[in-house]
Amino acid sequence: MGRRTLAIIALLALAFAILTGLAVRSGILSPTPKQTAAVGGPFQLVDQTGRSVDQRLLKGKWSAVFFGFTHCPDVCPTTMFALGGAEQALGGQAKDFQTVLISVDPGRDTPQQMAAYLANPAFPKQVWGLTGSQAQVDAVAKAYHVFHQKAGEGEDYTINHSSITYLMNPRGEFACVIPYGTAPDAIAAKVRAAMKQGPRATSC
Repeated sequence: MGRRTLAIIALLALAFAILTGLAVRSGILSPTPKQTAAVGGPFQLVDQTGRSVDQRLLKGKWSAVFFGFTHCPDVCPTTMFALGGAEQALGGQAKDFQTVLISVDPGRDTPQQMAAYLANPAFPKQVWGLTGSQAQVDAVAKAYHVFHQKAGEGEDYTINHSSITYLMNPRGEFACVIPYGTAPDAIAAKVRAAMKQGPRATSC
């Protein structure tokens, strides 16, 4: 085999190695490519005072976003109690933390109803209760990948819904999930862990 042929083979091998390296770095050839579904996005709702708000509400603070409803018998009050305890556990850092309850029952959860519900002294002090039309609620629930479905008829119907809480960073971007049943101190620890990473945190 001539020197020219060997040189061509060597150049081809080098080019292949470079292209393979670039492909691996970009994730094209990775056996477990990272595919993270986007959580959150633009929304148009009203808060417990009747004021129109959008996704800018999440900017500037760490936000625990939870989807529930005021007639919820167990999951919602349990979560709100835990978030209230976490707010207390954060101490001085609580000034940079807020809870956002988004109703999945807009038919009953008027701004006035949300305000009365959030007045519970055991719930977070820095808290927003958001509601809106059914279409608006459906849109924001979809953006957060939240399941919600009406169950039953008449005035005593309930809503089956996802029970997790989303921690969003001060840029309004998803940081991590807080599972249902997480104790207040553990929630506070997650928030602190995210805070240590800075406003662009993507985990806790």
